[in-house]
Amino acid sequence: MLLVSAVAYTAWVLEVLLSTGLDPVQAYVSELAAEDQPLGGVFRATDLVAGLAVLAAAVTALLGLDRRPWSLTGWWALALFGAATVADSRLPLSCAPTSDEECAARETAGLVPATHAAHAVSSSLAVIGALTALTALTVAARRYGSWPPVGRLGPWLIGAEFLATAWSLSAIAAFQAGRGTWSLGAGQRLQVLLMGIWLAVLAKGVRATAESASAPGTASAPGTASAPDATSAPEEKGEAA
Repeated sequence: MLLVSAVAYTAWVLEVLLSTGLDPVQAYVSELAAEDQPLGGVFRATDLVAGLAVLAAAVTALLGLDRRPWSLTGWWALALFGAATVADSRLPLSCAPTSDEECAARETAGLVPATHAAHAVSSSLAVIGALTALTALTVAARRYGSWPPVGRLGPWLIGAEFLATAWSLSAIAAFQAGRGTWSLGAGQRLQVLLMGIWLAVLAKGVRATAESASAPGTASAPGTASAPDATSAPEEKGEAA
């Protein structure tokens, strides 16, 4: 489910092959799914699949994995990210403000459908959920010895994701203030791409942990990849005796 969400969440790369009429360096990623775009239905569908898949993965983890604080925080945040992404797909923009001056003017004047404001809220919740999940699950991986790939790559992805988010937020503020787009589209696409990569890394980590736990002679705690420390065996036997 995590792999499916990673692939679906980065479906915007299809614009390299398909003619969308939008400038990927300047346009919001959400504009690909706008109601007036010829391929809007395709991108709304991939957003829906991504959100449902990551929500299902998070709920499955919450029901079946360990109950330690950082893990719980991370999976709940990932569930928020999934639910907000589903909401995004159901609350599309009506038009593309970065490429349509009339749309931008209507948006500034408050003459666009309420879905524009609702989409901004759901997108903000998705970003909060994504950043929280990335941070909490990376801390969990390093503190509890879970999901080794996440522990190794997570800190680098956290730093890159926060920088990309700062770029996107600054560019959005500049655009809304009438100061240009500041390559808004490039910043958002980097932000989404890094989240997709992190979902794939998490999927790999979860699989590695499951395989380690199911290996003969392995008795790992739920959600962890590390086997019992051999040096503690004599002490444990003495306590049992």
